[in-house]
Amino acid sequence: MSPNCRSCGQPLTVTFADLGMSPLSNSYVPLKDRFKGETIFPLHALVCTSCWLVQVLDFEAPEHIFKNYAYLSSFSTMWRQHCALYAATMIERLGLDRHSKVVEIASNDGTLLRNFLERGIPSLGVEPAENVAQIARAASVPTESIFFGEMTAKTLLDNGHAADLMAANNVLAHVPDINDFVEGFRVLLKPDGLATFEFPSLRELIANNQFDTIYHEHFSYLSLFVVRDILERHGLRVFDVEHLPTHGGSLRVFACHEDAHWETTAIVTLECSEENAAGLRDIAAYRAFSTKVVDTKAAALEFLINARRDGRKVVAYGAPAKGNTLLNYCGIGPELIAFTVDRNPLKQNTLLPGTRIPVLAPEAIAAAKPDYVVILPWNLRDEINSDMSYIRAWGGRCVVFVPHVEVLN
Repeated sequence: MSPNCRSCGQPLTVTFADLGMSPLSNSYVPLKDRFKGETIFPLHALVCTSCWLVQVLDFEAPEHIFKNYAYLSSFSTMWRQHCALYAATMIERLGLDRHSKVVEIASNDGTLLRNFLERGIPSLGVEPAENVAQIARAASVPTESIFFGEMTAKTLLDNGHAADLMAANNVLAHVPDINDFVEGFRVLLKPDGLATFEFPSLRELIANNQFDTIYHEHFSYLSLFVVRDILERHGLRVFDVEHLPTHGGSLRVFACHEDAHWETTAIVTLECSEENAAGLRDIAAYRAFSTKVVDTKAAALEFLINARRDGRKVVAYGAPAKGNTLLNYCGIGPELIAFTVDRNPLKQNTLLPGTRIPVLAPEAIAAAKPDYVVILPWNLRDEINSDMSYIRAWGGRCVVFVPHVEVLN
């Protein structure tokens, strides 16, 4: 029996990418558990040929996936700058002040909301991962540790949190019940309020072979026209859209209540037309994607095997979810990449899920003097390549595997 689409309910029959068996990408293994087994699940993305939502099947409840989350947004300089610019732009666009209310869904450690709070604008974070919510509260960012949806929104509304601005950055893809989640925005958003949704663009994912952004925590992979249709189902209207460089190419969608005063811009229609031109309503585009994925796997393995045969030392930088998808799909372990490093202390002194590659502090690279450093969060390649410039002193080079194998200057 075929599974059903989480958006429209129609049967799912067409594969977008089959990445084999994989553990949850953020389930880092404590060193004390190095000899224990891990639970693995099929990592299989399908496309709905009715509404065109790309999605993975859910095997684990969000309560387990996000109970103890290891990602902290404040560790990326680029993301902090992105948040500061967003806050400044929205404050000016909406005229936000001490009488306004900003609510961010999946607020993580409060990196975005701090920019509003510093301007005296009342703000509330909604963050289901309690360990991350505690970090936000310690930084004086009011945060509710709950999953967001229709009932949650009604409770927040009753508690006086009706929002002039609602922000949802890189969370729409993380919710299994996307209809309940979006309904929460309809409930909590003020009549003339504004909601923004940021998400990696499916068009960019396909064009740039970003298959490693597929993992169990990402339930959906989104195009503008799919998001527009889902929002319309819940009485919300997309009136503007922006292209962003984050996460390999993202969209920021601006939405409001159907009868709000915001005028719909021509770019919404233009972007939907460009998605159509890219084949996002044509099954052939989705079937062709799998071939590119296999080619990348072969090229990455060829590079690492040749490096090993030549006596080259290879390590990695970063421990992102996307890196774990790549490494598990390719079958790359510590025999090919000795270790990786990460600035996030929650990830240090653990093992990557599945591959069991050790995660160390960044200082380990200077001590090891590797020939190659594979940048796993390729969306931060320029920032990390700059930070790693010191490895050139001994002839070291940075490498990325997505969209293709490339040794960086």
